[in-house]
Amino acid sequence: MSSEFLFPHEKIRKIQDDLVKDIADAVKNRKHMIAHAPTGLGKTAAVLGPSLKRAIDENLSVLFLTSRHTQHMIAVETLKEIRNRHNIDFNAVDIIGKKWMCAMPGVELLYSSDFSEYCKAVREDGKCEFYINTKNNSKATVQARKILDDIKKMGCMHTEKLIELAKQEKVCPYEVASMLASESKVVIADYSYVFNPGISETFFAKAKKELDRCIVIIDEGHNLPNRIRDSATEKLSSFTIKKAMKEAKKHGYDEIVSALSQIQDILNDYSKGMKSYSERLVNKDDFMKKIAGIKDYDELIADLEFTGDAIREEQKKSSVGAVSRFLDKWRGYDDGFARIFSVREFKMQPFLTLSYRCLDPSVVSKEIISGSYSTILMSGTLNPTEMYRDLLGFPKDTVERSYESPFKEENKLTLVVPETTTKFSMRHDEQFMRIAEICADIVNMVPGNSAIFFPSYAIRDRVYAYLDSRCKKTTMLEHQRLTKEEKAEVLEKFKSYSKSGAVLLGVATGSFGEGIDLPGDLLKCVVVVGLPLQQPDLETKELITYYDKKFGKGWDYGYIFPAFNKCLQNAGRCIRSETDRGVVIFLDQRYIWPMYKRCFPEDSDIKVTTHYKEMIDEFFEPMQRKLG
Repeated sequence: MSSEFLFPHEKIRKIQDDLVKDIADAVKNRKHMIAHAPTGLGKTAAVLGPSLKRAIDENLSVLFLTSRHTQHMIAVETLKEIRNRHNIDFNAVDIIGKKWMCAMPGVELLYSSDFSEYCKAVREDGKCEFYINTKNNSKATVQARKILDDIKKMGCMHTEKLIELAKQEKVCPYEVASMLASESKVVIADYSYVFNPGISETFFAKAKKELDRCIVIIDEGHNLPNRIRDSATEKLSSFTIKKAMKEAKKHGYDEIVSALSQIQDILNDYSKGMKSYSERLVNKDDFMKKIAGIKDYDELIADLEFTGDAIREEQKKSSVGAVSRFLDKWRGYDDGFARIFSVREFKMQPFLTLSYRCLDPSVVSKEIISGSYSTILMSGTLNPTEMYRDLLGFPKDTVERSYESPFKEENKLTLVVPETTTKFSMRHDEQFMRIAEICADIVNMVPGNSAIFFPSYAIRDRVYAYLDSRCKKTTMLEHQRLTKEEKAEVLEKFKSYSKSGAVLLGVATGSFGEGIDLPGDLLKCVVVVGLPLQQPDLETKELITYYDKKFGKGWDYGYIFPAFNKCLQNAGRCIRSETDRGVVIFLDQRYIWPMYKRCFPEDSDIKVTTHYKEMIDEFFEPMQRKLG
């Protein structure tokens, strides 16, 4: 079994065995597969082994796509184990976003679009020493070949190590990684390298890969629909126009300043009669006619693009270029997109935004999936699999599988406590006080760390006002827009309280709601307060209408399931390995309503109770005796 599927470990678990065989069958028969595989199943080991075996046998490539830094590391380590255990020689490369691999100082401050243009400009003008040392007339230099050979001898390595080695030799880390990709069986990369058309075309050319000769593995696949929507969306704000006018004036482009001022006037006209925090749809042709009143539409785009390029020569980034890009994208598809104008407030001033918003990720993903040798979408929250098949445009004969959790039922207590609700019409002080009382009861009983996730920061803060005095443990509040460093700092502090116990109060859609691993004794309890069902904005309403028309499932696909899956992601922070023990509480009466109850995975062992204190006490009693 181990050598047949290049499994990296000595032993394979029962349910993991099913996953390995299903993946092997799918890639053998050139089928696509959607795998709902809960945490702890060992998805990375299960998918990389059989996929790599097929790639070696049929001269294919494996593209392992993930948005999480930790998953990059796990994939690299898994490939090392396969290589050592089975004594096979193959090349692999770990690539992150081009901007984050760049050796030029200061580029991390640029927007991705600005970085792309800046990189192109400094290469073409011969101003990037790293590129000059790497490529000569599109061919690898002697210097680049040497470091490439050195890296290949070292075997599969994390991207940080490759970047460090490339910088030491003054060569471009991204170009070296791309060269290595062209000689690699496995490429570990971000989603954008395949699912962002502006990036994928260049990547496939550099890596010398053909999509129909690639097995595409999408890790944490529940994130892919929104990632595609976001990357295919363009926005133009009054703030961007203001910055563009300022930089055009600074560099002496008076005609461009005048044109930008008139574009701002168009946005101002759209806002007439609209209140703050309101939205409306905008007609594609109406906006284009208004722009054509300034200058021919294509000519204006060309003028703005030329000016943006010239400005980037001086200061790396350009808001003028961003305006040009928006006008160009605005001419795109109607079906699967919405054109929305919104009015907000920022520092007591109106903040106007015109958006060309992607609703349907399949406009990008369908062709890619069907064009690949085989695509495997996997995650612990692909429920229902049919929804992800429809959203991403997988063919009807896609293999859909849902696997049971490998964890022992006695190690996990999952409760629904239907005593409160965060339903909009029921939000009042008494409700928040009762939520605080229940949360305090729970976390005070837990022998270790707890995390509480709320639908929003506003609700979290209202509850915390009553919780603070009732909670006997140290509390930590997640703040909006945490940097990577700040997030890591909070996590390390939280981990340090694993014995005495602390309480992290976060938000369902925030930094800690998914993508963090707190195994063992680092997290003993998760409380999911309410449901993150926000009042539907215009985009959500358009999404519901679109999916109702396309699949007859507008509310499910556009509203209910995406919100519910965030709750399941929150709950998944607890119990990360077979030996972990923990409690998960869903605190809201709506969890027992049929509309929401059906959203739980079929194998969920959930108990509905108001006697939560007794049940939690009984669950942790063996642990307390052991500690005592």
